[in-house]
Amino acid sequence: MCGIVGYLGKKEAEPVLMAGLKRLEYRGYDSAGLVVLDKNQKANLEKTIGRVSNLEERIAGSARAFTGKIGIAHTRWATHGKVSEKNAHPHADCSKTIFVVHNGIIENFKELKAKLTRAGHKFRSETDTEVIPHLIEEFGKDGSLPLEEAARQALMRIKGTYGLAILSSKEPEKIVLARNFSPLIFGVGEDEFIAASDPSAILSFTKNVVYLGDGEIAVLTPFAYKILTVGNQPIDRQSEKINWDIETAQKNGYPHFMLKEIFEEPEAVRNSIRGRLDEKNGTAVFGGLKSVEEKLENAKKIFISACGSAYLAGKIGEYLLEEIAGLSTEVDYASEFRYRQPVLGKDDVFLAISQSGETADTLASLYEVKERNLLSLGLVNVVGSTISRETDAGIYQHIGPEIGVASTKSFVSQAAILTLFSLFLGRKRGLSLVSGREIIREIKRIPELMEIILGKKTTIKKLAAKYKNCRNFFYLGRKYNFPVALEGALKIKEIAYVHAEGYASGEMKHGPIAMIDKNLVSVVVAPADSLHQKVVSNIEEIKARGGPVLALATEGDKQIKKIADDVIYIPKTLETLNPLLAVLALHLFAYYAGVAKGYDVDRPRNLAKSVTVE
Repeated sequence: MCGIVGYLGKKEAEPVLMAGLKRLEYRGYDSAGLVVLDKNQKANLEKTIGRVSNLEERIAGSARAFTGKIGIAHTRWATHGKVSEKNAHPHADCSKTIFVVHNGIIENFKELKAKLTRAGHKFRSETDTEVIPHLIEEFGKDGSLPLEEAARQALMRIKGTYGLAILSSKEPEKIVLARNFSPLIFGVGEDEFIAASDPSAILSFTKNVVYLGDGEIAVLTPFAYKILTVGNQPIDRQSEKINWDIETAQKNGYPHFMLKEIFEEPEAVRNSIRGRLDEKNGTAVFGGLKSVEEKLENAKKIFISACGSAYLAGKIGEYLLEEIAGLSTEVDYASEFRYRQPVLGKDDVFLAISQSGETADTLASLYEVKERNLLSLGLVNVVGSTISRETDAGIYQHIGPEIGVASTKSFVSQAAILTLFSLFLGRKRGLSLVSGREIIREIKRIPELMEIILGKKTTIKKLAAKYKNCRNFFYLGRKYNFPVALEGALKIKEIAYVHAEGYASGEMKHGPIAMIDKNLVSVVVAPADSLHQKVVSNIEEIKARGGPVLALATEGDKQIKKIADDVIYIPKTLETLNPLLAVLALHLFAYYAGVAKGYDVDRPRNLAKSVTVE
């Protein structure tokens, strides 16, 4: 949630900060602000509600000159306090000397605010963040502590999550960064540093980055940086090189990132399976799991923890792991897993799935199982992310950045990798060579079959326009396609702001069928598979009650065409791989529905890309 940018170097800071905010706007767009210190140590602060473009216009129309070589900026996704200019970041202390931008939640801010108020501090906002600059001011009030030490003392009193960038007009050549369960990195350029909560804000300047860990502080000065813990222990850490460039994160002629990323789904599958197929032995190869292969071979059960679309990919993985690998699997929303008391055995395995590798609830679940000494694995896209560092072993998606808030290409990547993971374990647990080779041959065809579905974009666009004014949808599927139905419902909720529910179609008679009428559209995922005829029966039940049906069916299925109002056809493949095709069609349908209604599909209201707060 929210986006942080900080710059210290030889360039003018304001253009760098604004460029970074634009790259990070998908993380939050309720309000935006920045502060720049000029050569006279004067702080120029500006904040606006709404998009980053509003801030840009405000600065362009200001009589003040936002010149200076150091500054910090923020784009907000509101947590504490309504959307308003006074609640926008940066926040300052009483004297407007210390400025802070913050991602995360300070859990004990009410207690701290009460103490600081009694000590004479005056607060201007409703946010939890504002206690931070006041607390730093309190510790540094006698002038004897450098900014980083006053900040460190303050952080020792704070409970909660944070990614912070801090500067002071009294120390105009220094930025202090701090992280605790909220991603923060800084890029190392030639006599310059740029800090951000996401690499996309950095890559125009440098590919050399340093990742901060939880409970760590970084101090940036014009020609050097140092890292220490909140407990004041020094850390020696060198920069790492990011292996993708900023062009990868551009729209490349598409009207929206979401459409670009939907059209990248075939390539996402190719990249996810590349180098991981061993057709001769009918298995998959994962270099990142080499060190834990023996433990995986002896695993009794797998617990999968994730949020949002990653959770739904995990649900597909549950079917795959149980059917292909014969391994008991349980999938939980990370926000629930962390608060219940799951019964975990010493030979069980925990798998965290997160595109960003920074999802707060998924990380909290990971830390819970690490305390119980369970083998932990990560399935993530972002190299160097917290989950990738904290797990015992893992798998990278290698699909490049996903900028659109709604998950699309990362979902199909996760599902494809979970297919290979199931194959990998299945071949160790009795899956035949013939079956293994069949899965490999077919998954290699999936990208070209996905291209066929993308070729139907005009048909899908027309269907989205036809149904765009419908306010209620049921998305239905069985077995592997039940999670696909859930994902389809989630996407149209996120993008087109309509009420949609995903159901296992066999559950319709157990209550939901009471809702069927001419105004409720049922989107039924009905490919040719082992439960096809049962799904056809569900469609008949809906049609008998006057409900319109949009079906997804396998090419050549004439029966579906006779009973459904509209059909989107997908190519034939193995039952286990149908989700990779069906979900692509549903992603396109949701996208075109949102566009037809005039919504900003890249930045759906109230949502942010990476949920790094609880």
